[in-house]
Amino acid sequence: MTRGEDATSPAVDAGVRVARLRSGVVLSPSGGALGRLRPLFSAFLGGRWGDGRQYLSWISLDDEVNAIRFVLEHPSLSGPVNLTAPAPVTNTEFTHALGDALRRPTPWVVPGFALRAVLGEAAETLLTGQRAVPAALERHGYTFLHPAVGDALRAVPRTGLPILSTVDSSPP
Repeated sequence: MTRGEDATSPAVDAGVRVARLRSGVVLSPSGGALGRLRPLFSAFLGGRWGDGRQYLSWISLDDEVNAIRFVLEHPSLSGPVNLTAPAPVTNTEFTHALGDALRRPTPWVVPGFALRAVLGEAAETLLTGQRAVPAALERHGYTFLHPAVGDALRAVPRTGLPILSTVDSSPP
């Protein structure tokens, strides 16, 4: 448990339902990881980091918002909840999917030592990765709009604000 999650312990002890949301990398057109990567890939500078085998647990912005609503609407859902797509990908797979979505080749490799030189300790997060799956969401019946990274990246608008999908807000 993180320090932020520790802060919820009194609520849990008092019998309050607590869902501890743990978000993956959110694929959004308005910034974040894609905001930094898109210009590089668009300029034909896309490539994998290090050996490319590190996992990236991601989620589309539509699914992030809809999954949060889903958690709020399902009182039996509590404890840790990974807000990630059901299919984490390696950095190599993500790099190829983003290149395909932007119709750009991805021949480059950014060596680990170069990332460490530029980013310092923060590079370890990129070079280590994490493979999280949305077991709690799936157990409770959440249906992903974008379960595959290629579909999610193709669904991200090229410019402008994201178009959020609607979900049925009727009670379960």
